[in-house]
Amino acid sequence: MNLVQSLLILPGMMVSMVVGVVYSHDYGDALSKSILFFEGQRSGKLPPNQRMTWRKDSALQDGLQVDLTGGYYDAGDNVKFNFPMAFSTTMLAWSVLEFGKTMGSDQKHALDAIRWATDYFLKATSIPGYVFTQVGDPHSDHNCWERPEDMDTNRTPYSVSKQFPGSEVSAEIAAALAASSMAFRPSDAGYSARLLKRATMVFEFADKYKGSYNGSLGPWVCPFYCDFSGYEDELLWGAAWLFRATKATYYWNYVVNNIHDLEKYSIIKNVNGVSYTGGSFAEFGWDSKHAGINVLVSRIMENSPSSGPFVQNADKFVCSLLPDSPTKLVSYSPGGLLFKLGGSNLQHATALSFLLVVYSRYLKQTDRVIHCGDVIVNRYRLIQFARDQVDYILGSNPLNMSYMVGYGKNFPKRIHHRASSLPSIDKHPRHIDCKGGSSYFESNNPNPNLLTGAVVGGPDIKDSYADSRADFVHSEPTTYINAPFVGLLAYFKSNASP
Repeated sequence: MNLVQSLLILPGMMVSMVVGVVYSHDYGDALSKSILFFEGQRSGKLPPNQRMTWRKDSALQDGLQVDLTGGYYDAGDNVKFNFPMAFSTTMLAWSVLEFGKTMGSDQKHALDAIRWATDYFLKATSIPGYVFTQVGDPHSDHNCWERPEDMDTNRTPYSVSKQFPGSEVSAEIAAALAASSMAFRPSDAGYSARLLKRATMVFEFADKYKGSYNGSLGPWVCPFYCDFSGYEDELLWGAAWLFRATKATYYWNYVVNNIHDLEKYSIIKNVNGVSYTGGSFAEFGWDSKHAGINVLVSRIMENSPSSGPFVQNADKFVCSLLPDSPTKLVSYSPGGLLFKLGGSNLQHATALSFLLVVYSRYLKQTDRVIHCGDVIVNRYRLIQFARDQVDYILGSNPLNMSYMVGYGKNFPKRIHHRASSLPSIDKHPRHIDCKGGSSYFESNNPNPNLLTGAVVGGPDIKDSYADSRADFVHSEPTTYINAPFVGLLAYFKSNASP
């Protein structure tokens, strides 16, 4: 452990004694790199201040009659999936709102990363009655291994509408715009107001025309980012963020009056279609927003009687994670990494740890502890849990391997990422077609371009890691792994007492 902490638990009380603090990781360096990663995921016309210079302009014709240039590629492919992109944007904005003051000069870069997405979402929601949800045919894209700068696959834009609704992706975009409006409020009031106005319009559309985009766009969004947990959680998530941004009673009433919708899905399917039992209160990620809603509302409505159900479920969420809790719903590797079913496991370690650090602030403000059966948990325990997960990712694990590219001496060299694995245009200006990159994919050589800051899917539950491009479940980075990690690193960079 990097924070050596002794806990004395006696019946009915807990005494926490911080014996000593030893920092073995440079959280500030990791923070800078985690934000830089988003520049490697950029689509569109790159700006003059682009720091990841091996990446070049790409997908400049996206949208046909509608300008849909910009935004992010979600992972190691060249498709723009707006559902996970919006979630990543919401988490980046939440990171700035909670921990921006400790980011130092990196806060500007974090805001740049958010704006790259919100500028795109303003375009994707510019036609009343339509919300664009995706750009690119994932089936043809996943059949190729080529640089985004060389794409010659179909760049079909997909949208939802009144007749073919998509409440989950629309409401998540509304959440992203609302959260981002608050992040920009201190520095750019005009842009902030524009984002908030659009957020209210998109949320109204999502709520008025209810339905999942699985129904109309299933052949293209599934199995990649199919909605497995229903769209009701995104509607509450969007309303909660709009309440925080506007303080309008309408949004608070919406959340309170629809809280029962969060319990509709007591059995959640993961992205591989495997079912497992677990209350929805324990879920959080690009698909399920349940735990995030409870933690967010608890933070907004501190000491408010009406926040009771949300606090109870947030407490249950905490108890679902801790290794010694009698109601634990997750597994752990021998080295201590949290595991949930499904691919890209580090998305769970980063997102759930982020919620714990945010919730620890609620516990501090309300002077509360959590009871997980006979186990008494205070806020220091939540922070220590999150720090252990962060340190594992940065290299404090049985392999002594950092799972962030470019951080530490030992990190993944053969990540599942097209742009990183193929030579840059600077080195190989000639076009590389769909199958032209296959030899690079199959090569055992390290990727020629360093996707600095990228956090990959991570090791298996036995703490093993193959460092193979073909093993995409473990070697592929994603924006929704990095986004909550930004907030975590900003918090631990501060070196403040818990």
